[in-house]
Amino acid sequence: METRRLGRTGHRSSVAILGGAAFATDSPEAAEPFLTEVLAAGVNHLDIAPGYGLAERAVGPHLPAVRDRLFIAGKTGETERDRARERLDKTLTRLQVDQLDLYQAHGVTSVDELDRRTEAFEVILDAREQGLTRFIGITGHDLGAPRAHLEAIRRYDVDTVMFPVYPRVWTDPVYRADAEALLAECAARDVGVLAIKAVAWRPWGDRRPDTMTWYEPHRTDEGIERGVRFALSTPGVHAFCTPSDPSTARRAIDAAARFAPLTDDERTAATEDVGDDEVIFPLAGKAVSPWR
Repeated sequence: METRRLGRTGHRSSVAILGGAAFATDSPEAAEPFLTEVLAAGVNHLDIAPGYGLAERAVGPHLPAVRDRLFIAGKTGETERDRARERLDKTLTRLQVDQLDLYQAHGVTSVDELDRRTEAFEVILDAREQGLTRFIGITGHDLGAPRAHLEAIRRYDVDTVMFPVYPRVWTDPVYRADAEALLAECAARDVGVLAIKAVAWRPWGDRRPDTMTWYEPHRTDEGIERGVRFALSTPGVHAFCTPSDPSTARRAIDAAARFAPLTDDERTAATEDVGDDEVIFPLAGKAVSPWR
């Protein structure tokens, strides 16, 4: 699988990053086969969070044996200093590591929310200073994420950002302008850029969810491959995070393994073809919890 330098971190991350939410309902025994499979496919970067159900506890027992093969990225959604530090300690214990490679403020989707994370960022910055994480970052899953992340770069000089990149959301002119402004700043500062929601299709709406994702993913190999290629062909994007549904994640990893960039015409066609689809945001009104 292709690898790309993840900005100033210097890590050569596989273009597909394992989304730890895929282990949300697993035991350590149940998690092992998929983790082994993904590593064998060439994935070398794990993104995981305490909010992903049982994921940290499921994956943790397996990490010491493969620590030298994985760039491990954790997250915190806390706002208060003491709870954020407690959460970091718990993540390190569950993952059975002494140091994370990347620690991220999770789910920051507006400047107002960024303001609420001041104490948590103090913990994140302290963790980098103390050697509990090598790098720091920010993630967000909504339309306001790019603008909030641009402000986070200016305030905290974060090393990575993670935000949605998929064809339908790119047709929103405001979102695209904000995202491209963020991408330009990331390029100027050598900040690593991670995409999420690459294979998103539409909200569940009235349909009964049958995958472990809070949105409906693309169902066909063609749709999944186009989403992966779109994200990875977006200038400035280094990698994408696989979805929380294991079956869909496998197909996305397969698509990443045979990645070829979209031409400009193919990128245009990808956005034109989804013009009638409903965007999956805002989360507050459209998300369905994948861990029902």
